[in-house]
Amino acid sequence: MGPAGGTRSRHAPVTVDVMRIHVVDHPLVAHKLTTLRDKRTDSPTFRRLADELVTLLAYEATRDVRTEQVDIETPVTPTTGVKLSYPRPLVVPILRAGLGMLDGMVRLLPTAEVGFLGMIRNEETLEASTYATRMPEDLSGRQVYVLDPMLATGGTLVAAIRELIKRGADDVTAVVLLAAPEGVEVMERELAGTPVTVVTASVDERLNEHGYIVPGLGDAGDRMYGTVD
Repeated sequence: MGPAGGTRSRHAPVTVDVMRIHVVDHPLVAHKLTTLRDKRTDSPTFRRLADELVTLLAYEATRDVRTEQVDIETPVTPTTGVKLSYPRPLVVPILRAGLGMLDGMVRLLPTAEVGFLGMIRNEETLEASTYATRMPEDLSGRQVYVLDPMLATGGTLVAAIRELIKRGADDVTAVVLLAAPEGVEVMERELAGTPVTVVTASVDERLNEHGYIVPGLGDAGDRMYGTVD
């Protein structure tokens, strides 16, 4: 199952109806994830390692990014290569913790456009609601990459992806550091028939009674930015 237990080819997605789950199996991914899990890792180190881990996940997430042929000349001879197609991909971090993943993603996709989606989870009902959006109203024909550290209960990502689909996005990839089986099941059920891919470093064991992933790495936002009393 990836770094959390067992191995799974990073080239072989687990397919559940339309939704696909890619667990990236790579020694560097496992190494960085282990340090992120460690409660002794301080916020600056956590941010740096999360940034590095996202770039590794982004490599897998963009395997099917749309391209078109282009003719160029090297210093030696004319040849044919590829470039990203228009419209450019859109990267959408879910605030606030997803913002800490943005640099790692755009490092690999520097020409992508960036939108923002602010969502908050009710800690009692575990339901997500939107409090801010900044992205194009029309996403028709766009590939969209959603960034959120945790796929826990699934409510936040389901709400975010529904918003993107409502705006016309036809190809959505969620890049998450960790996922829980319960969240995967919720996405499978709530987004049935929707072309969605989830790319993650690990599918962990379960959620606890507070909606946290076990073994997980705690609250990603607090660990990235610290807590404010």
